[in-house]
Order: sequence, then C-alpha cells, then structure tokens
Amino acid sequence: MRDPYEVLGVPRGASAAAIKSAYRKLAKKHHPDNNKNDPKAAARFSEINSANEIIGDEDKRKQFDRGEIDAEGKPRFQGFPGGDPRSRAGGAGGFESYSFRTGGGPGGAGFEDILNSMFGGAARGGRSGGGGRTFEFDTGGIGLDLDLNVAMTVSLEEAVKGGEKRVRLPTGKELNVRIPAGVTAGQQIRLKGQGETAPGHPPGDLLITVSIAPHPFFKVDGSDLRIDLPIALYEAVLGGKVRVPTLGSAVELSIPKNTSSGRTFRLKGKGLPKAGGAGDLFVTTRIILPDGNDAELEALMEKWRDGHPYNPRSDFG
Repeated sequence: MRDPYEVLGVPRGASAAAIKSAYRKLAKKHHPDNNKNDPKAAARFSEINSANEIIGDEDKRKQFDRGEIDAEGKPRFQGFPGGDPRSRAGGAGGFESYSFRTGGGPGGAGFEDILNSMFGGAARGGRSGGGGRTFEFDTGGIGLDLDLNVAMTVSLEEAVKGGEKRVRLPTGKELNVRIPAGVTAGQQIRLKGQGETAPGHPPGDLLITVSIAPHPFFKVDGSDLRIDLPIALYEAVLGGKVRVPTLGSAVELSIPKNTSSGRTFRLKGKGLPKAGGAGDLFVTTRIILPDGNDAELEALMEKWRDGHPYNPRSDFG
C-alpha cells in the first residue's frame, strides 16, 4: 500500500484534526455508493480506510513514523540485537544466514558439546575430510510452525456483503482472498496450504485476521448501526421527509414537527446481519445551521425570542 500520508494528502506533521478532516472528505468523495459507475471506487475507498487506520490512530501513527510498522500495519523486521549487518546473505525471503564453527583450540568447548548440552544429545557429530565437523539434527518430536499470520482490513460494506480482496504475504506473494459475507472484527480466515513450506513437511496454512475500518457515517454497536443525521432548522420546526443512508439503498424518514436535535429514530432491520434477521439502524438528528451570518434568520429569531421566550435548561436549576 502507498504511504498513508500520501493517500490522505496530508503532510507528516499534520495534526490529528487535519487527518480526520482529510479522511472524512476523501471517504465521502470516494464512497462506493456515490460512485456506482466507477469500478475502482471500492479499491480507493478501502485504501483510504486503511491509511486512516494507521495515521488516524495515535499509537499506530507513532509506530509508523518510527519505522516499526509498514503502511499496512505489519511489523517491520528490525534485526537481531547486536547483530552484524555484514552477516546478512541474499537468501530467499530476506532471512539472514549464519555460519557456525567449532572451537578446536585446547580448552575451548566444541560446538558439538554446546549442542549436546542444549538438545540433550539430539545433535550428532561426524568428522569431515577437512578436519571440520558437520552436524545432523534429530527433529523427531520438534514440530515446525509453518503457518503464516497476516492482518487484513475491510470496509464495513465488504464485511456485510462479502467480496474479494488482494492480500500481500510476508514472503512477497500476493493472493486474492474471498471475504465471506457477515465476517466480523477479529474473525480469522484460514487458507489451507498457503503458509510457509519446508522439505519433508506439509505446507502450513495462512491465517488472516480481519479488522473492520471505521466508517465515515455509521458507528457499529453490536449488530446495530448508529448514524448522526444532519437536518435543517426549518426541517426540525416544520417537519418533513429526509433521505437516510443505509448499508443498502437510502430510505426516507419522516421527521415530525418540532423535532429537537438529539432525537433518535429506530429503523428496524437496517443494521448488520445476525442470526435470525438483522439489527436496527438508530438515527439521531443533529440540527445544522447554515454557514455564515444570515441577517434574515437573525431578525426572525430575535422577533421569535421576544414573543415566545422559553428556557430549555430550566431543569438544571
């Protein structure tokens, strides 16, 4: 994945508020529901969510800036403490190669002795023609863990509807992974035989741990969803019908007259899938005033205030 700062279009020194603002604008612009004729919209939307998951989180952002994790949130290999970088070999997968020599001098313990003390005689030594020693290891009873573990972030829509996503493994290999519909955060997808390999052993499995990216509109509450719905002042006073986004198509909600900001409406079955049905969508109204000063609105409010005074904070004492 590209550098998350580059994806969100913010400098490395950007404030948390600037990152949040940039994420919301891009998420709204590239949301698949707003770009139904663009086949690449879902990929851009996913990339934006993944970038925000890294630098929108204070701890992960610090780890990324220090080079401890990469753009996908995976730990970077930092090397072994005290290791000599000159000992690295260009082996496959970027692993380091180490050479061991036996201590042949008087009074020096041979490497075979060290191995015998560590493995209880599991190392068997034999002399080679050059006077050195070669060792064979009896691996009976010592299992190899060839499983690979990777993390994958999906959008809320992908988690609900399923789909396909490309995953890059630590080995550099890339796979298209089918996301089952209804996957939940923390759930693991197992791909048999897609892990690491070793001679004489069956290949390991690939274990993909799923996380769900924050959504620009919805908040997940178990199997329910919550959304803040902006409404105009006149819609709150006069009532009317307004469109509400859902994970499917938008629906119309009837706003009663004199609706206060913070009033919550329940849309049954518009939440996340669950056993035996679906959760609900809870819609909370937020009255939004127009930007800038409006002389007519101010004059109207002054007249209304003088003729209809009331105190909404009377319960506070």
